[in-house]
Amino acid sequence: MSRGPREQSTPVLAVDTGGTFTDLVLLRDGQIRTLKVPSTPDDPSQAVLDGIREILGESPDFVLLHGSTVATNALLERRGARVVLITNEGFEDVIEIGRQDRPQLYALVGHRPAPLVHRDDRLGVGGRLGPRGEEVAPLDSAQLATLSDQIRARGADSVAVSLLHSYTRPDHEQAVAAAVADCGLPVSVSSVLVPEFREYERTSTTVVNAYVAPVMDRYLGRLARESGAQRVSIMGSNGGSLPIDRAQREPVHTVLSGPAGGVVGALTWAKRAGHEAVISFDMGGTSTDVSLCPGRPLRTREFTIGGQPVAIPVLDIHTVGAGGGSVARVDAGGALRVGPQSAGAQPGPICYGNGGSDVTVTDAHVWLGRLPAEAFLGGGRTLDRDAVREPLSRIAEALGSDLEAAAEGILAVADTAMERALRVISVERGYDPIDFAVVAFGGAGGLHVAELTTRLGARKALVPPDPGLLSAYGMLASPVTRELSRTVLLGTDHPDVQVRLREVLDALESGARNEMQEEGAAPEALTAERWIDARYRGQSFELGVPAEDWIKAFHRAHHERYGYQRPETPVEAVTLRVVVTAPSLELNVEAIEAATSAPLTRSTLVVFGGEELQAKAVWRRDLRAGHELPGPLVVQEYSGTTWVPPRWIMTVDEWGCLHLAHPA
Repeated sequence: MSRGPREQSTPVLAVDTGGTFTDLVLLRDGQIRTLKVPSTPDDPSQAVLDGIREILGESPDFVLLHGSTVATNALLERRGARVVLITNEGFEDVIEIGRQDRPQLYALVGHRPAPLVHRDDRLGVGGRLGPRGEEVAPLDSAQLATLSDQIRARGADSVAVSLLHSYTRPDHEQAVAAAVADCGLPVSVSSVLVPEFREYERTSTTVVNAYVAPVMDRYLGRLARESGAQRVSIMGSNGGSLPIDRAQREPVHTVLSGPAGGVVGALTWAKRAGHEAVISFDMGGTSTDVSLCPGRPLRTREFTIGGQPVAIPVLDIHTVGAGGGSVARVDAGGALRVGPQSAGAQPGPICYGNGGSDVTVTDAHVWLGRLPAEAFLGGGRTLDRDAVREPLSRIAEALGSDLEAAAEGILAVADTAMERALRVISVERGYDPIDFAVVAFGGAGGLHVAELTTRLGARKALVPPDPGLLSAYGMLASPVTRELSRTVLLGTDHPDVQVRLREVLDALESGARNEMQEEGAAPEALTAERWIDARYRGQSFELGVPAEDWIKAFHRAHHERYGYQRPETPVEAVTLRVVVTAPSLELNVEAIEAATSAPLTRSTLVVFGGEELQAKAVWRRDLRAGHELPGPLVVQEYSGTTWVPPRWIMTVDEWGCLHLAHPA
């Protein structure tokens, strides 16, 4: 299959790293080439550089698009920098007090993750701005003069600056940042990152950025120096890419970098295949990411990672610790557990032969025959099924079952965790899964999609080409975006509200366009969207609506969400947002050949429902448009495997997508 832009001279390489494998998708001369290399957890950049050399050789002229979980892992594993937080006197504990909610509602003593900044590393300075930007008290110049010495004395690696009401005017924060510039450390400033109200979320976001900044700076710096790329762009958490220098300054925008590419790629292929409303299901080596897309990716700013709120625009993705490398065990009560612990890239599942000793979901698939041992990575590698026997027998003995029942039990437990995640983003939000197609990707997504589609109550499933590389492919299909925002807190009873809103929106759009042009975007190619977060006066939370005729739009949105509206109550424009977008690469997809005869298949043994069945195995490269095969069926390819259970039908469309359906 040829998938390329109509005019493409410079090769473009998309790389997604973070799981068991690092995935590379190269677009050159209208053709796509793919590669998977083992990840290197101790230094993720090494796998990226190794993959670049293998897929490109010594080619010096290419563009690198990169998605990474380096920032995510640094947060989850608490391996970030030592941060000093500078805030107003008396507000040093904002990040610890939070919203005073209970993380475990029914626990007598709840547990909350420790703040990223130790209490001794929070410095308060005199001075205060009011909520309208008025200066209540000037900054204490004597305190400013001592900040650098205090930061050095604490051995800090990074600095976060977050002062009250800095969204109204940034000069106090700018003065603090200037006072500590001689430390030579990265400085994260809240009025740059999140010029919005709610001091807890703004401070938390700034601290998260400071916490991962040195880690990401080293990582991205090495890629920029050693990759040989003429330009490097990083996949952002909002579904758009950003230049590497901005990713180094504002790495908080990369905390969902890899999964965001998958959502974009899933929706891109689904629309080609005739589906507008989809649920993306990305099952990789360590986790599963799911997202609901009713014709478009949904975004949110109510996002928490590692217990830390992050108030940036991100794709609405829900993650659970269930992947191909998730480890199975029997707990003290005799119950079978799967994950969230993972065998990771090293040593990986037992069947990889790299010294793994814990049974994983992948090992269960190999034992049951659904992942043929001789067809891994397109037949380029053989898995060791016999090595799974003894560790799996220990689990089976603890459960009082045979090996096949234990393996199917492992898959059932993993399916339950993933089903729960799928229901969180669909049923629990009022969406009927029957209206959506489940798009499966990731190395293990095709092995579970039929079962999960049935459990969810959906009727259609789709497996795009190269499913194990779809997150990298999604980076090729992602636009370049820049979002700017500002809190204004203006009500409709303000005499000049419309004029004031238009002035701020114009300024935000102008700033975003200028930044995009400085990064190389063509002015005529840019498009802008204007949004207003609005609420009825007295409410605590907002609804985002288009800025055009925003008052009527808010009343409608409020009625749709809550079932009522109050036209007589003043509406307050809280935060204004502008999103400027440059188009992505134009990917030209050519239809595959139509089927003229049945594909070449072979017979293989598969265990399903406690019975050993004769199934067919087929290479995806041998499938043509119009082919229709019943289950039990195993579809093999380089980057993933698709399992089609009995009574399911698999058909191939003109673009090479696999459509799975269960006749009623």
